[in-house]
Amino acid sequence: MTIDEACVACIINQSVKVADAIGASESIKEKMTSTVRDMSSNFSYDDNPPEIASYVYEKMAEIANKTDLYDEVKELSTKKALSFVPLVKEEISSSTNKLLTATKTAVAGNVIDLAAAVEFDLEEELSKVFHTDFAYNDFDKFQEKLSDAKSVLVIGDNVGEHIFDYLFIETLQELYPEAKYSYMVRGNPIINDVTMKEAKDAGFDKLCSLVDSGVNTPGFTYNRANDESKKLFDSVDLVISKGMGNYECMSSSHRKNICFLLKVKCNVVANSLGKEVGDIVCKMV
Repeated sequence: MTIDEACVACIINQSVKVADAIGASESIKEKMTSTVRDMSSNFSYDDNPPEIASYVYEKMAEIANKTDLYDEVKELSTKKALSFVPLVKEEISSSTNKLLTATKTAVAGNVIDLAAAVEFDLEEELSKVFHTDFAYNDFDKFQEKLSDAKSVLVIGDNVGEHIFDYLFIETLQELYPEAKYSYMVRGNPIINDVTMKEAKDAGFDKLCSLVDSGVNTPGFTYNRANDESKKLFDSVDLVISKGMGNYECMSSSHRKNICFLLKVKCNVVANSLGKEVGDIVCKMV
């Protein structure tokens, strides 16, 4: 899906959020926001939002003289997510439908999104997600595809959320042990998306096959991916896509058997799905 006017305004607003989040001085904040505003006049409406974000965040990182704009924030997000692990493990282990509970947990973690137009509280989301139905509900189709899959690729999204992805994959391995599982991360720091660093710190390299996509976008942009991740994406039986950025990149993908798991956090994605901001989504294509 390509950008529209609402995406442009959102990306400009993100420059203010970034400056505030990293404690930038007033002069750096002004330079970041004015630069992004100037860049917005040249945004291509043939690009998707994550592609636009890659240019913008690269420029903001350059202005702030930081390789990873959100390094400190990502550490805090991970710590917060880890504090909920005992609760989530108990919910999954005691559930009569472990797959559904683990899937909803993975979606609840998707609220840790520093680029979202609307922000949600993780603790609040976890308290209600187990009793919330998917607004776009292809869960039965997803379960059917899982039961037949011999290879499954989970494409990660945000740091903090990745902790819940770990529990999700653990549950998949328990329920469908015959399949081979892979977890794909971004090629370099972009917004608060998960990279090899955070994934290895969380132990994904011991849990399953861990893959660096090579992309510099907050979403899996196929034409920017390295050969290894393209081959994996094309060959697995089932792709599980986490979050809005991945949905924005892959909603018109050339392949089938993709399950999109996300929390709707902006009107553009809501309109694309025919749902409302705040809805949770399990969509098979």
